This record gives sequence, structure tokens and C-alpha cells, in this order.
Amino acid sequence: MGAGSLLGHELPGYFAGPELRHVWRLRLDQLTSDPASAPWSIHLAMAGAVAVGHGGFHGRPDATGTVEVGYSVDPAYRRRGHGKAILRELLRRAGAEPGVSRVRATIDRGNLASLASIGGLGFVRVAERGRELVFEASLDDLG
Repeated sequence: MGAGSLLGHELPGYFAGPELRHVWRLRLDQLTSDPASAPWSIHLAMAGAVAVGHGGFHGRPDATGTVEVGYSVDPAYRRRGHGKAILRELLRRAGAEPGVSRVRATIDRGNLASLASIGGLGFVRVAERGRELVFEASLDDLG
């Protein structure tokens, strides 16, 4: 039985492809070592009955109350607002959790779509790590 059958939704090939394979391995390792982190892990992003992407957090909040978001949209469904919708839902979920005060997003500097998705939501660039730009926002500042 495949993941799509278990979830009750057909999963496009994107979800088993090379772009996400490393993400599934990371999250499986995370869930194996810390099963209580499951609510902070990956969740499907649905548009009706179609899985268009995924979103979640890189783990539980750290000691400072910061969580890092992660999200991706199937290339067949990009440029339709799904990335921003996924991000807004992640921000809503983070804001509903006691103890979470900041949200971080780490984005490859060439990922113009993700850079556009965080635009206007209160994120400020706080660091650079090679090709990655690190943004953070206080939950009080998120739009």
C-alpha cells in the first residue's frame, strides 16, 4: 500500500521524486528519534481533493520560541498562490501555539517564488549562509 492510499489522496509523482526524497528522509529520522515532534512535521497541502504541495516545520520550537517553516509546491501547481497559502497556514498554526514567538524561513537566494511568498508578511532578512538567505519575523509582526 502506498502513501497516497494510506492518506486517502492520490499523490502526484512529485512527492516521490528527487526534489523531496531528502526531505522525507530527514523527517523520518526526526520522527524516529522524536515521535512527539509529529505535529510539527510535514503535512499535505490540498486544493480540493488534489495534493499540490506540503508544508510543515523543521521541528519543535527551540529554546527561544522560534520555529522554522518549510514548504514546497508541486511544479504543476506553482504560480497559483499555493505557496503563499501554505505559508499563511503555517504562520496561523505557529501563532496558535503557546511558547512560539518567532518564525524563521531559510530560502535559496535563487528561489524567487519563495522570496515573493514571504514578501509582505513581516519577515526581515537576518543572515546569509552561502546561497541561503535567513529571514525571521516576530509573531506580533506577521501580516
